[in-house]
Amino acid sequence: MIPTRIQLNRRQALSGAAGVLAAPLFVNRALANPYQRFRGTTLVVNFPAHPHYDAVAKVLPQFTAETGIKVEVDKLQFLRMRDKQLLEMSKPGKGDYDLIAYVVFWKTEYATRKLIREIGPLFKDANLAVPDYDFNDLISGYVENIGLVGGPKGYLAGDGAKLFGLPFGAETSVLGYRKDIFAKHGLKAPENYTELEALLTRIPQLENGMGALASRGQTGHQVVHAWLLHMAPLGARIFDDKWEPTFQGPEGVRAAELLKRIVETGPQGAASFGFDEMKTAFLQGRAAMFLDSIAVAGEVDDTAKSRIVGNVGWALHPQGVRRGSQTGGFGIGIPNNANHGDAAFMLMQWLTSKATDKAIGAAGGSPSRFSTYQDAELNRRFPYYATFAEALKHADPDWRPIIAEWNELNAPIFGTALGEIVTGRKPAKAALEEIVPRVRAVMERGGYYKK
Repeated sequence: MIPTRIQLNRRQALSGAAGVLAAPLFVNRALANPYQRFRGTTLVVNFPAHPHYDAVAKVLPQFTAETGIKVEVDKLQFLRMRDKQLLEMSKPGKGDYDLIAYVVFWKTEYATRKLIREIGPLFKDANLAVPDYDFNDLISGYVENIGLVGGPKGYLAGDGAKLFGLPFGAETSVLGYRKDIFAKHGLKAPENYTELEALLTRIPQLENGMGALASRGQTGHQVVHAWLLHMAPLGARIFDDKWEPTFQGPEGVRAAELLKRIVETGPQGAASFGFDEMKTAFLQGRAAMFLDSIAVAGEVDDTAKSRIVGNVGWALHPQGVRRGSQTGGFGIGIPNNANHGDAAFMLMQWLTSKATDKAIGAAGGSPSRFSTYQDAELNRRFPYYATFAEALKHADPDWRPIIAEWNELNAPIFGTALGEIVTGRKPAKAALEEIVPRVRAVMERGGYYKK
């Protein structure tokens, strides 16, 4: 079993009120220097081109300096990673990768196909466990969303859940807004969706040529992500508890119609934006608001990338019928056919340790630990840490279904329909209702419906 804490209320965990473990996760006799026996090993890791991993690259040489373990990084655009990882992890012998970064919605597929290693038992191994690691300090919602497989719905904390990965480049959603533009026109950051929708019309009227909200809109995975951002707070789900489609209901339709309006009032070209394009539009001053991953924060005040240095404020993801910001991003796991799996676990612990998490945060990465968000030095440097920590109290680990079938559903079915919606080729209600039979057929093939 995994630590009790990750099954506790995330609000309690974030406030530091969580209890102790029912049983120790780490053995007390762990080696004083468990890295020593792996000195001289060369690990091959697969990481994405992503702001968090850009920060990781700045601190990774220190791992080799401290441990004598070398690391070679195969860096890929993240949409290309899954095919390459499946190829390597499916080899009957040893694959090329010792450690992989995976997108959260790949975790269930990888675990159920026995492509990645269960790591819970490794934390109890006296030869591998780092004594001062402090698992309880990892952000509970991230561990649940990114690391667990086998619990309720197959991907949440609870009975049967096992740990297959650790959060690393995990994220939640927050609202960034132009303080200078908002002050100029007497506007305030939207607290709820009613206020957000009003700004979609207001900002382009006040600032000629400026889009209201930068958003993903590109047909496929990107537009699905943007839709899901609004689905959860507006009270929608893809499926009910019996896996029957519910996305075509009034709440899901409203989220799709809202996304269409966001794209229409956003910066020019928004219908073709992925994350990088929407981020660039905001950083270059072509949009007054940004609602997506906290991963953008490390670049907002980077003069080499941003024209809005010093002019960005941060607020919680607006409230709909409830608070419900995203949880997602990346985790790291060990392929079952890794050449150096045990040494990879040592790297995994080092990368997510307290000291390294703080160093990555200082370099502009996304923290994985409570202590990093609570660090006084980092809070002085990054005043938005307090907002991000508050946002994590409302992060929803079930904002999208993390099931093996999601890859088949995501871009090919939902992504195509939503692309037609945001470009005006089909009305939202008709487009979503049209794909219900296709979605249900995928789930039926997956055995989700009892005969």
